[in-house]
Amino acid sequence: MTMPGSLPEPEAQAGGALPPPAPPAPGPLTRLPAQLMELLQTRIELLSTELEAEKLRLFGALVQMLLALLLAGGALFMASLAVLMFCPEAWRGWAALGLMSAYALLAAWAWRGARAQLSRPSGLFAATVAELARDRASLGG
Repeated sequence: MTMPGSLPEPEAQAGGALPPPAPPAPGPLTRLPAQLMELLQTRIELLSTELEAEKLRLFGALVQMLLALLLAGGALFMASLAVLMFCPEAWRGWAALGLMSAYALLAAWAWRGARAQLSRPSGLFAATVAELARDRASLGG
């Protein structure tokens, strides 16, 4: 028997047991783990993209440095050959100097380009750090 203004008692089933509780309605707290996992996955993908870009940047600098070394070796070799070349006595020194200068200038250009590329900050993980800061701000932290 219920009193006026009070909640009715749940009806007992045939076996005398109460019905099972209804599953909780989907709300913000039930979706939170899935959202956090999705956020984590996005950040990991961003991190891997940044690592790939850094790897490509370093590989490009390595190729330029190897080119600089190759050209410097070519300058030395050509300078040695130019001295030994059979050319008129009056032109022998000018030919050696011209070949050596050309290869040396190319080697210096490649070396300077590689150093400039490596001296610029790559901003490694800058996008990931910015996204994490935005996440923290949106979560109220």
